[in-house]
Amino acid sequence: MKTTRRTHWAAGLVALAFTVAGCGGGGGGAKPSDVNPSGKIEPREISWLLSRPADGAVIKTMTKIADEYAKDHPGFKLKLITTPDRPSYIQKYETLAAANKLPELFDTDATPFARKLANQGRMMDATKLLQSLGMYDTYRKAALDYQRFDDGSLYMIPFEYQLEFFWYNKAHFKKAGIEVPKSLDDFPAMCTALRKAGVTPIALDGQDQWPLERYAAYQPFRTDGPSYVRDLKKNKAKFSDPAGQKAVNWLSALGKAGCFANGFSAVGYADAQNQFTSGKAAVYNIGTWELASLATTKLNPAVRGAIDFFTLPTTKGSATAANEFVSPSGIGMAVNAKTYDPLVRDFLKFALTKYPAAYAATGELSPTTNAKTAIPANATPLYERAVAAADEVGTELAMPWDTQLDPTTNTRLQRELVLLVQGDVSPSEFTSTMDATLGQNAPKYFQ
Repeated sequence: MKTTRRTHWAAGLVALAFTVAGCGGGGGGAKPSDVNPSGKIEPREISWLLSRPADGAVIKTMTKIADEYAKDHPGFKLKLITTPDRPSYIQKYETLAAANKLPELFDTDATPFARKLANQGRMMDATKLLQSLGMYDTYRKAALDYQRFDDGSLYMIPFEYQLEFFWYNKAHFKKAGIEVPKSLDDFPAMCTALRKAGVTPIALDGQDQWPLERYAAYQPFRTDGPSYVRDLKKNKAKFSDPAGQKAVNWLSALGKAGCFANGFSAVGYADAQNQFTSGKAAVYNIGTWELASLATTKLNPAVRGAIDFFTLPTTKGSATAANEFVSPSGIGMAVNAKTYDPLVRDFLKFALTKYPAAYAATGELSPTTNAKTAIPANATPLYERAVAAADEVGTELAMPWDTQLDPTTNTRLQRELVLLVQGDVSPSEFTSTMDATLGQNAPKYFQ
């Protein structure tokens, strides 16, 4: 059922991509660079179209700040339009965009669709906006870079910052007689040893598909840096290129070594996490958004003392450094140029100034450097270590491919990756299919 819905959604986006290409910004509004509109601040209800958990720290923090702003601005209200399910959210967001009905604020990744909106002058220049608020230099470079388009322009504001680690069970590694892999190329042997020791090597949420896609991005990021996916999405690079072939062959090797749980494609997010936290799996690749589950006393006491983490291993002759890996700042918030006015600016100044400290107080990593994360009282030593790693991140970012590729190619890639790892298609069949898919779809999105 989930696969059918995602396929239908992806097909619908092809039509939407062309629809939005013909849309203008609509009547009035600001120029993207006109971040200081003149006029009276007149309180009213403004809306934020979100794709975030309703009970998450971002929404809770911003709701409190909006309520505080409303006390001094009677008549103001921040209406949150929340759709946490990402495919459903994207369908809603792109439908509203095509109809020129986006609200004052809306969530978006730096996708091909968002690039079209920016090119049409429908999103405020986030660099100029943050600079005008005196906040630009307080943001982590990596947090801002994650939101940028390929040309370096910035139209989205980050509200979080995450680091993605490989969490592992030291007791399982000891039983298997292995150490933390020094290279990505060591993963197949690691999995073989763990299988022989009677444990599932890697817990994976195969149902949501993006976790396996992360693995597809790792080898090219180490061999070619972020340039490979930038070229791949425009069909200027191919899976048949050396970097692509190394990724394809590595993924095939992971499958042959039994790296993932049997039937991994049907395993959901909660089940994958449980495989690791219950001690059934030895490795779990997930971000710091799960610190409360993995680095506090909430973690199963039977495995708590055995848990540690390592960062994305390098490879021989790696183009990127050990401290450069996936460090996302989540989906960004764009500001609608059509509805930008003195009230929106004033609220953003108030909210963005207060947000970092309030968000960090919840135990989360702030997208800025001027807010210290509050370590919970029930944290294990890993929590503070994970937080400290944020200050050591390098300059190159491993971008998640699901935010880079066009939706049709991305959906096909996710399906083919499962088949490749399961051994249902050969590396050469995978390569041929994906190169043909890119050749057919990239010109529609990147002209």
